[in-house]
Amino acid sequence: MGKIEWAMWANEQALASGLILLTGGIVGVAGQFRGWQFAAYAIAAGAFVCLLEYPRSKRAKGTSVERTGQYCFTVCVKSFGPLTRNYYVRAFLHAAICVPGGFMLATVLGCVCLGIASIIYLAAAIRGEHWEPIVPKKDGVGPPPMEINPPQKPPPRPPPETRRKRVEDIEGAAYDNPIPVKD
Repeated sequence: MGKIEWAMWANEQALASGLILLTGGIVGVAGQFRGWQFAAYAIAAGAFVCLLEYPRSKRAKGTSVERTGQYCFTVCVKSFGPLTRNYYVRAFLHAAICVPGGFMLATVLGCVCLGIASIIYLAAAIRGEHWEPIVPKKDGVGPPPMEINPPQKPPPRPPPETRRKRVEDIEGAAYDNPIPVKD
C-alpha cells in the first residue's frame, strides 16, 4: 500500500477554502452586513491564502504536475524560505487566519474549510512532509530519443474475395456479401 501524501490534499483544501473565504468576504462587503469589517478582512485573507497555496509542491514519488502559471508564484513562495516550506508554520498560520472569519455568516464556510486544511497540514507536518518547489525541466537533459524502426511484418489483411473492389467499375465495385442472408 502506498504512503498518503497529506500535503497534496491540504494544498487543494486550502486553495479551495481561500477562494470560498474570498467569495464570502465579497458578499459580506457588498451586502454591508453587520460586522462587514470581518468580511473585508476575509477578502484580504482569502487572497493571501490563494497566493500562498497556488503553487503545488513536488511529490515524493511519481510525477508532479504544476498548475498553469505556477512558476511566478513558486518564486515568491520560495523566497520566504522556511516560513513557507515548513508545514507546521502553514498549519498554525491557516488556523490563525481562519479565526476572524467565524464571526460572520458569509465567511464562516471559508473559515471552517481553512480550519480543516490547517488540520491536514498539521498531519502532513507530523509525518515529516515539507514543501518542495517544482522546478521546470531543462530541455536537452536526458537520454536522446530512441530511433523508431518500421514494422518488419505487414499487418494482416482480409482475403482478396472479401476486400472492396475498385471504384472505376461501378457494377463490379458493389460489395458482395459472402454470407447468404435468409429472410
